[in-house]
Amino acid sequence: MCLIFQSGFGFYLPGSYPHKYVVGDPLSVKVNSLTSIDTEMPFSYYSLPFCRPQEGVKDSAENLGELLMGDRIENSPYKFKMYTNETDIFLCQSSKLSTEHFGLLKKRIDEMYQVNLILDNLPAIRYTKKEGFTLRWTGYPVGVKVQDVYYLFNHLRFNVLIHKYEETNVARVMGTGDAAEVLPTDPKGGLDVPGYMVVGFEVVPCSVVHDANLVKKLKMYGKYPSPIKCDPTAVSMPIKEGEPMVFTYEVAFELSDIKWPSRWDAYLKMEGSKVHWFSILNSLMVITFLAGIVLVIFLRTVRRDLTRYEELDKESQVQMNEELSGWKLVVGDVFRAPSSPALLCILVGDGIQILGMAIVTILFAALGFMSPASRGTLITGMLFFYLILGIAAGYVAVRVWITIGCGDHKGWISVAWKAACFFPGIAFLILTILNSLLWGSHSTGAIPFSVFVILLLLWFCISVPLTLVGGFFGSKAPHIEYPVRTNQIPREIPAQKYPSWMLVLGAGTLPFGTLFIELFFIMSSIWMGRVYYVFGFLFIVLILLVVVCAEVSLVLTYMHLCVEDWKWWWKSFFASGSVSIYIFLYSINYLIFDLKSLSGPVSATLYMGYSLFMVLAVMFATGTVGFLSSFWFVHYLFSSVKLD
Repeated sequence: MCLIFQSGFGFYLPGSYPHKYVVGDPLSVKVNSLTSIDTEMPFSYYSLPFCRPQEGVKDSAENLGELLMGDRIENSPYKFKMYTNETDIFLCQSSKLSTEHFGLLKKRIDEMYQVNLILDNLPAIRYTKKEGFTLRWTGYPVGVKVQDVYYLFNHLRFNVLIHKYEETNVARVMGTGDAAEVLPTDPKGGLDVPGYMVVGFEVVPCSVVHDANLVKKLKMYGKYPSPIKCDPTAVSMPIKEGEPMVFTYEVAFELSDIKWPSRWDAYLKMEGSKVHWFSILNSLMVITFLAGIVLVIFLRTVRRDLTRYEELDKESQVQMNEELSGWKLVVGDVFRAPSSPALLCILVGDGIQILGMAIVTILFAALGFMSPASRGTLITGMLFFYLILGIAAGYVAVRVWITIGCGDHKGWISVAWKAACFFPGIAFLILTILNSLLWGSHSTGAIPFSVFVILLLLWFCISVPLTLVGGFFGSKAPHIEYPVRTNQIPREIPAQKYPSWMLVLGAGTLPFGTLFIELFFIMSSIWMGRVYYVFGFLFIVLILLVVVCAEVSLVLTYMHLCVEDWKWWWKSFFASGSVSIYIFLYSINYLIFDLKSLSGPVSATLYMGYSLFMVLAVMFATGTVGFLSSFWFVHYLFSSVKLD
C-alpha cells in the first residue's frame, strides 16, 4: 500500500497542489450523490431523469472513506473551456416524463434534495440573501414547490472564479527528488503561456420555460435559438406528467484575488470561534474544580493518614488497626477479582484501541493531513489507525487479564480473540441492519457488497492477527503485582445511605459538561451537511475530556473505598463511561429539536442506529480511561501503606 501511494502521489496529499489550466483547456464538472437533511439518505444523481454525458456515466476514483460516507462521484454532461464565457448552451431534452419519474421528482422536491456538483475538487456553492444576511449553501435544490405546483431548476448559471497561476517552478519550491516527477516544470518558466487555477465555483439555479419545438433539431452543447433570462427570484418551469424537460446552462469566468491556498475559505467560514473558546474555558473550569478535589484527597486525607500511621510504634499500630475505618478496612478485599473479569478486560482493550484511534486521527486532522479537500480521508484514516492499534488492544486486554489472575496465563488467547471481535462485531451488526434499510431504499448511502467483503477481510486479515500479536506480547510481559494480599473470605459491604449506581450515573454529567458544546458542531457536521474543520479545538477538548474522566473516576473510587465498598472495578469503568448515556440523551434531543424536518421511520432508524454506534464507542473509550486511572490510584494508595 505504501509503495502504491508513494508512486502515485510522491509526498503530496490528494488535492493539495494546484492544477494549471491554459485558456481553452477543457474543464469537466462532476456530480456527487443527491443529499437531503430531511431524510439523510443519499441517492445517485442519475436516479432522476437528468441529462447524461455523451460518453456514458463513469465512476470517478473513490477511496474507501468516500464509499462508507455514501459519496458516489460520477462524470456529468456539464463541460467548460478555461476562461471562455458561454451563454445559452443547450444540454438535452429528456424523454416524456413517465408516471414513475414524475412521482419521484415530486418526492425528491418535497424532501428538499440538493444537487451536488464538483469542479476541480471544489463543491458548487450557492449564495442566497435573507433578511439582509448572505447565506452560503453547497449545491442547489432539485426544484421548489409553490402553491401545490412543482417547479424544476432546469437552467444553471455557473460563475467560475480563477486566479492567475503565479508559481513558475512549484517543484523547486515544494520539494525535491520525486516531486519533480509529480509536478514537471515548464522549461520556459511558464512565461509564454499564461495559466490559471480554479479558486471558486458558484452556481445560480433558475427555472426557465423552454420551447420544446425550438430544440428538436439541436444537438448537445448547441446554441439555444433565443436568449435565456436567468432570474433566481422567479420560477416558471412546472413539471408535468407526459411532457419532456429541457436543460440548459451558461458559464462565466471571473478573475479573483483569492489565492489557491485560500480557495476553501468560503466553505470553512464557521462562525462561532468564540463558542469553541468558551467550550474549552468551560472544560478547564470543570478540570480545575475536580483537580482541587483530587489534590485534597491526596494531600490532606491520604497523606495525613499515611504519615500518622507510619509515625506510630508497632504496639500503637496494632491498636490503630483495631480502630481502622474507611478505605484501610478493605485492604484484604480491594484487589479481589471482579465479576465477569474477561468482559472487563475485553472492554478495556477495545477502549484503548478506540481512544488511540481518536487521538491519532484528530491529531493528524489538526495538523492538516485530512482536510475537507481530500474527501473520505478522515474515515479512511480512522479505519487505518483502528486496524493498526489492534496490537494495543490485545496487549492491554491480556495484561489486565493476567494481572487480575495474579500471574495465571490461562485463557489469554480467548481474551485476545474476543477483544479482536467484540466491538467490530457490534459495529458490523449495526451496520448490516442499517445497510439493509438503505439497500431497500436504493440509496447510495448503502455500503456496496464488495466494500462489505473488503471490510471483513481487513477485520480478519489485519485487525484480528494484530490483536493476537498484541495479546502474545501482553502474555510475555510481567503482570502487575498487588501490594497487599487478598483474604480468602470476602468482607461484607455495609449498607449504604445512597445506592452506588446513582453516584456512578451522576458522575457522567461532568465529562459531558466538557464536550457538549463541541458535540453540537460535530452533530451539525454529520447530519446538517456542514463542514467541520476545527480539529485543533476538538483535539484540545478530547485531551480535556480524558483528564476529566480520569479525575471523576478517581474521586468516585475513593468515595466508594471510604464507605468500605471494595467492588470498585466495574464502578470505575462506568463512572466515566456513563457520559455516553448523556450523549445518547443529547442525540435524542438533537433529533427532536434540531432535526425537526427528518421524515420517515427509515431516516429516524438510521439516525438512532448511528447514534447508538457512536455512543458505544464513547463508552468504551471513556470507561477505559476511568478504569486505568482508578487502578493506578488504588495500587498507589495501598502500596504506600503496609497493612497485613
